[in-house]
Amino acid sequence: MVISRKQEAPKCDIFINEVKLKQTGKFKYLGTVISNDGKTNTEISARTAQAKINFQKMKTILTNKHISIETRKRALQCYIEPVLIYGCEAWTISKQIQNKLKAAEMWFLRRMLRIPWTANKTN
Repeated sequence: MVISRKQEAPKCDIFINEVKLKQTGKFKYLGTVISNDGKTNTEISARTAQAKINFQKMKTILTNKHISIETRKRALQCYIEPVLIYGCEAWTISKQIQNKLKAAEMWFLRRMLRIPWTANKTN
């Protein structure tokens, strides 16, 4: 894979024992999706989906009204946020990506407080 800022990545021919290696646009390496444009949109979308799946697994605890909101927020920070932000040191953050991460955080908090999306409450 060749990482480039250009719209179309340049072609690169690499041979091992006279066998040409296939060039790919993205692949998963150590749990992180790497793409040839250098952007992290697919990685952040994948991380958000994984965090939401983990939230659904812990839904009985995180949405329980008998547990204080502070305890539920701490559980969210311990079990869900690390899944969401794993590998974030290497991300290129744009305004669009920031908004996606904020939206994911609000999704978690709204589910914890059982606020429906039709309630039209501001953040």
